[in-house]
Amino acid sequence: MLDQSVVQDLDIPTILLPTPLRASSLDGNSLTTITHQTVPVSLLVSGNHQESISFFVFPSPHSPVVLGYDWLVKHNPQINWKTSRVTVWSSHCLTDCLRSAPPICSAPTADSPVPPDLSEVPKEYHDLALVFSKDRASSLPPHRPYDCAIDLLPGATLPSSRLYNLSKPEQLSMSTYINESLASGIIRPSTSPLGAGFFFVTKKDGSLRPCIDYRGLNQITVKNKYPLPLLSSTFEPVKDATIFTKLDLRNAYHLVRIREGDEWKTAFKTPLGHFESLVMPFGLTNAPAVFQSLVNSVLGDYLNQFVTVYLDDILIFSRSPAEHRQHVKCVLQRLLENRLYVKAEKCEFHVPSVKFLGFILESGRLKTDPEKIKSVLSWPTPTTCKQLQRFLGFANFYRRFIKNYSQTAAPLTQLTSINKPFIWSPSAEESFQALKDKFTQAPILTRPDTSAQFTLEVDASDSGVGAVLSQVSPSDHRLHPCAFFSRRLSPAEKNYDVGDRELLAIKLALEEWRHWLEGAEHPIIIWTDHKNLAYLKEAKRLNPRQSRWSLFFSRFHFLISFRPGSKNTKPDALSRLYSPDKDPYLKEAKRLNPRQSRWSLFFSRFHFLISFRPGSKNTKPDALSRLYSPDKDPESAPILPPSCIVGAVDWDITKKVQDAQQTEPDPGTGPPHKVYVPTRVRGDLIHWAHTAKFSIHPGVGRTLALIRRTFWWPSMYKDVREYISACSICARNKNSNQPPAGLLNPLPVPTRPWSHIALDFVTGLPPL
Repeated sequence: MLDQSVVQDLDIPTILLPTPLRASSLDGNSLTTITHQTVPVSLLVSGNHQESISFFVFPSPHSPVVLGYDWLVKHNPQINWKTSRVTVWSSHCLTDCLRSAPPICSAPTADSPVPPDLSEVPKEYHDLALVFSKDRASSLPPHRPYDCAIDLLPGATLPSSRLYNLSKPEQLSMSTYINESLASGIIRPSTSPLGAGFFFVTKKDGSLRPCIDYRGLNQITVKNKYPLPLLSSTFEPVKDATIFTKLDLRNAYHLVRIREGDEWKTAFKTPLGHFESLVMPFGLTNAPAVFQSLVNSVLGDYLNQFVTVYLDDILIFSRSPAEHRQHVKCVLQRLLENRLYVKAEKCEFHVPSVKFLGFILESGRLKTDPEKIKSVLSWPTPTTCKQLQRFLGFANFYRRFIKNYSQTAAPLTQLTSINKPFIWSPSAEESFQALKDKFTQAPILTRPDTSAQFTLEVDASDSGVGAVLSQVSPSDHRLHPCAFFSRRLSPAEKNYDVGDRELLAIKLALEEWRHWLEGAEHPIIIWTDHKNLAYLKEAKRLNPRQSRWSLFFSRFHFLISFRPGSKNTKPDALSRLYSPDKDPYLKEAKRLNPRQSRWSLFFSRFHFLISFRPGSKNTKPDALSRLYSPDKDPESAPILPPSCIVGAVDWDITKKVQDAQQTEPDPGTGPPHKVYVPTRVRGDLIHWAHTAKFSIHPGVGRTLALIRRTFWWPSMYKDVREYISACSICARNKNSNQPPAGLLNPLPVPTRPWSHIALDFVTGLPPL
C-alpha cells in the first residue's frame, strides 16, 4: 500500500478498482475502503533490489509505504532487525529482481570460528563485520548475471602450453595453492583439451604469486569491450573533498564465477595434475572488463557522487566527517549485499590525504607519489631500445606534471625509432638527466573547478607546443596549475609559420582539456606571446587552415590576450633572441607607422635576417632598394635591432653572372637596379630559379617573377617558357591545365557532291 499524499505529491496515475476492497486492522476494526491502485511503478529496495509493482492507495501518513505480508512471502528476505538491513534475498529475487546481487549459496555463517580482524576498522563499522570476512571471501562465489564468459573465435585452433620447471620453494607453494584451492572449491580436476602453463612470480614482499599463461587462450577469445575509467577524469569529482576512505577488495577476481559451461577453457597443467578454474583467474583478457562491469553495477548510483572505482580499488570522498561516515556505511552495506568483501588491512579510513592509483589526493589537490619519483631518479641509463621504452612508458605516467615534457624527451623518443640505430649520444644523456630533474620539481596540481575561470598559457617552438591550464586558488588568490600539456610537432606542422604554430598550440590545448573548457561558465583567458593572435576573432581574412580551425574554436568562449615572452615563462620553450629590457632598439621598433604595422603581419610568415651594408662597400650590383638610409632619413626606425643582424644572403649564381659580365657587359638599356645576365649563363640562372629548394619547379609566371626581382635580359619570357616546356620533371608530375581535347570522330559521309568544302592555310612560306 502507498500513502495517498505520496501518490498526489509524485503525481502517480491511479486506476479505479472494479470492486472496492475493505481493509481492517489487526484487532478486526474496519478501516477506510480501498477504491484505487497505482499503475505499475518502479520500486528500489536496499539500493539494487528493483521490481515493478502496483500499490493500493491508502491513507497512511505514518508509514507511507507498506509492502505487506504477500510481498514478504514472495521475496522471503532475511532481515537483520538490529541494523534494519536485508542481508539475504530469495532465489526468486536473484533471478528477477536483483541487478547484480548473487544467489543463495552455502556461505559461512555469521558466527564463523575465525572472526575478521577489525583492529584497523573504525568502531562505527563493526556492525558490518561480515564484509571484512576472509573466510567468506575465500569460499566459492555463486553464479551471477556478471559471470565471466569466454567466447572463442569460430574455427580457432585450441592452444596448449608446456609445463614449466619449478624450484623447490615454488613446488611447495604450488602444492599449497592446489590443495587450498581444491578445498575451497575454486578449482577442480579437468579433462579439457586446453592446458595453460603454470608458474610463479615474486611479489614485493618476497612471497610467490601463482600465474597462469593464458596468452594462447587470449588470442582466440572474443574481446569484451567494456571500458575502464579514464585516469584523466577519475579524479574530477574529488575536487571539493576533504576526507577520504580507500577500500581494497579481497580476492577480487576470485569473487566472480566463470560462466557455467566455460570452465574447461580455463584449464591449466601442473606437475600435480590437470585442473580448471571455477572462478575468474588472473591473466584472462576479459577479466578487467568483467570485473569493472560488476563493480560499476553494484555501486552505479554512488559513482561520481561520493565514490570512484578502478577495478578492485574503491575511493570514497566527502566534504565533512559526518557525511563521510554515512557514505562509507552505504558502500560497505552495498558490498556485503553483493558478496564483495573488503581487505581491512589494506584499507585507509577517514584520512585527509590518500594514495590512489599512483597519485596523492588531498583537499582538491593532486601530487605525484614520492615512491614512484624515487624509482625514476634511481633508473639506470638505458643500454637498449627496450629499456628506454620502459623508462619513457613509466615517465609518461606523470607527464601531466611536467612542463614541456615532449620537448625535453624528444632526443629520447627519437632513439625508439626502428629506422635508426640505438646510439646513446650526449644529447640523449642530457635529456635523460633533465627529465629526472623535472620529476623532482613536479608541482602540485589543483583540481579544475568548472565554475571558476580558467587561464590557458600556450607557446610553440620549432619542435613542439606546450600549454599550462591554471586557476586562481580561493585560499591565496594566486594562479596555480591544473595540468600541463606538450606535444612534438609532426614534419608537416614544423612547416607552419609562427602564427599558425601558436594557433595550433591553442587548438591542441583546447582539444586536450575540452571536457573542462567547453561550456565553461566564465570566458577562458588565453595568454600567448604572439601579438597578432590577439586579433584573431576580429580578423576579416583567414588562411584556409585558420578557417578550418575557426569552426572548432567557435565551441569555446575565450579571450586571447598578448603576454610578452619574458613574462610567459611557464609554457615558453623558445630561446628569446634578445631581452626587451636590454635592447633599446626594440622599444624603437614598437613605434611603427600604419603601413609598417600592416606589413608586419605579412613579414611574420617568413624567417629572414636583414643586414645593412653601406653603399661604398657594396661593390656587388645593388639589386634591392635599401629599406632606409640613417643619414638621409633620421625618422625611419629600424625594424630589427643590430643584435639580430648576421649578414647578407649570397647565392653562387650571382658570382657566375658577375664573371660572365667581364666578357659581355651590361648594354645599359635595361631597367634600373636590375642585373644584366649575359647569354652564356642565362640557362644556368633559369635552371637555378626553377629547381632551387625554395621554388620547387614553379610555372612560367612564378619562375619569371622570381628572376625579375633581381635580374634582366631582353628575351627573358621566351627563354623561361622554352626551358619549362622542356623540363622533364614538370612534364612527369604536373597535370595539364588545358581542357581535354575533343573526341576524334570521323566526318559524316556526304549525301551529295559539294555538300562539304575543306580549307587549310599554308603558313611560314619564305617571302617572295
